[in-house]
Amino acid sequence: MKLIILDRDGVINQDSDAYIKSEEEWQQIPGSLEAIAQLNKHGYKIAVTTNQSGINRGFYDHDTLNSMHNKLRRLLTPLGGKIDAIFYCPHIPEDQCTCRKPMPGLFHRVNQFFGTPLNGVFAIGDSFRDLQAAMQVSAKPVLVLTGKGKITLDKNADEIKTHNIPVFQNLSAAVQEILTRQS
Repeated sequence: MKLIILDRDGVINQDSDAYIKSEEEWQQIPGSLEAIAQLNKHGYKIAVTTNQSGINRGFYDHDTLNSMHNKLRRLLTPLGGKIDAIFYCPHIPEDQCTCRKPMPGLFHRVNQFFGTPLNGVFAIGDSFRDLQAAMQVSAKPVLVLTGKGKITLDKNADEIKTHNIPVFQNLSAAVQEILTRQS
């Protein structure tokens, strides 16, 4: 099975240090939805793994988060794209749960849902914790420079280089490289 794991905020949609708290605040990064549709057209299943501590912080609730995800799905449909599964962690860091990235719990849920090993599966994120979670399950981490990606690269350049993690301007550029390699 061809599978790709995507972080949400900063990869698919604009990120905010004040949190994305509503469907109205959820705004796509240009080209991200088209990139997902391209993956779908090439036979890829798409899983989204996302830390959503805004729920436990009281900034929004599960219904609001679901409305944001429904907006994502509605916008993808006319492009021929879809998200096969979304997994999120509502916990704050102090909860020390196993699902909040950089812990691999969300990735384990992807593995269980799809029933496929994650070895070598591309996992695209904009934060170092996205990359760490991917490495813990032997997925192939990819950094994009949208969202917090530039800060992540600046703060972790040596480790990113040591682990040979590819870096791309955005999701669209990463997807084009993945699809080129597939050919």
